[in-house]
Amino acid sequence: MKKIDSEMQIKNSYEILRNRRLTHKTWVMTLGGDTRAITAPGQFVNVAIPGKYLRRPISICDYSLERGEIVLLYDVVGEGTRAMSEMAPGEKLDILNGLGNGFTTNSGANRPLLLGGGIGCAPLLGLARALKTKGVEPVAILGYNTASDSFGMDQWFKEIGVEAYIATVDGSAGTKGFVTDVICEKQIAGDYFHACGPMQMLRALCLGLDLPGEVSIESRMGCGFGACMCCSVETRDGSKRICKDGPVFRKEELIWK
Repeated sequence: MKKIDSEMQIKNSYEILRNRRLTHKTWVMTLGGDTRAITAPGQFVNVAIPGKYLRRPISICDYSLERGEIVLLYDVVGEGTRAMSEMAPGEKLDILNGLGNGFTTNSGANRPLLLGGGIGCAPLLGLARALKTKGVEPVAILGYNTASDSFGMDQWFKEIGVEAYIATVDGSAGTKGFVTDVICEKQIAGDYFHACGPMQMLRALCLGLDLPGEVSIESRMGCGFGACMCCSVETRDGSKRICKDGPVFRKEELIWK
C-alpha cells in the first residue's frame, strides 16, 4: 500500500494546451498542470488513454516549474499514441508524473555529448537546459533514419544556445551515418555522454565510445512505477526495473549480450 499511496500523490489531471504534428509520425504535446514531482531531466510520465487498460510511458522532453508546463514528444506507433494525436486543446489527461530516475547534471563534465536517436532525442532538450543553467556547454548530436524523420529539434537546441548536429542513415540530412560518424567528421571532443534511443544504438555507444556516460533505456511498461516487474534490464548488480531503477543507467552498470 505504501508504494501505491506515494504514486497517488503524483497522479494528476493535466490540461492539453497544444498538440501539433511535426512529421508524418511525430507529434508534440504541451500540458498544463502541477510539475513539482519532476526532479530531474530524463524522467517520464505515464499517460492514461481512455478505453485502454495500460498507460503509455512518454519521456518528458522539457518542462517549466514556473509556468506549470510539460512538453511531450511522441511517435504515433499504435492505438494509444494515435488516440493522443487526436486529442484537442482543452481536453484533460490523467497522468502519473515525475516517474523514474533521470539524467545526472553533476557529472563534473565540461563538454558532455547529448546523443539521441529518433524519438529518443526528446529528453535531451530538458537535460541541455538544465546543464546550461549550471554553466556547462553540451553538444547535441541527433540521429535519424532519414530527413523526413527529423522534426527540427536541432533548431530547438540552437535556440537555447546549444551546438547541435544531425546524422541520417541515408545521408539525406546532415552527416551520413550515425551519431558517432558526426563525432568523427566534426572532430567533436567530449568528456562525458548522455544518450537515449534504440537499444542497438545504446549498445554501440556503451561498447564503442571511449567516454564515461549514461543511457536512458526506452521500454514497454506495465505499471510504470516498479510494482509489476515487466520491464527489466540485466545489470552487474542483477536484474533492475527500467521504470523504477531507470530509465537512466550508468554505462558501466549494464551487461550487453
